[in-house]
Amino acid sequence: MGLAIDEDKMTSRDTPHTATRDGDKWVVSWLPDRRLSRNEAITAMTLAWQVALDGSVHGSRWPFICAWAGELGLTGQEAVAIIAAAPEPGEEERAGG
Repeated sequence: MGLAIDEDKMTSRDTPHTATRDGDKWVVSWLPDRRLSRNEAITAMTLAWQVALDGSVHGSRWPFICAWAGELGLTGQEAVAIIAAAPEPGEEERAGG
């Protein structure tokens, strides 16, 4: 799979989104206001990775995207929209925000 998961960080070479451990919870770059369990962070990173590969509602991964989004209380369409709209990590700093 295209995710690298270690003790404090989750990354993928296919998406700029990351997950970082904050105490016993995780913060995912495309869901910055939520504190997730490790398993939820893996699901969120899997979503970001899959959307980077094929976020189309007509893509073969769409049923999986919908299922993973559901695990986070989102629809597939909501997750894709949030992932696509979320600034890449560090983008706010570069923009002066």
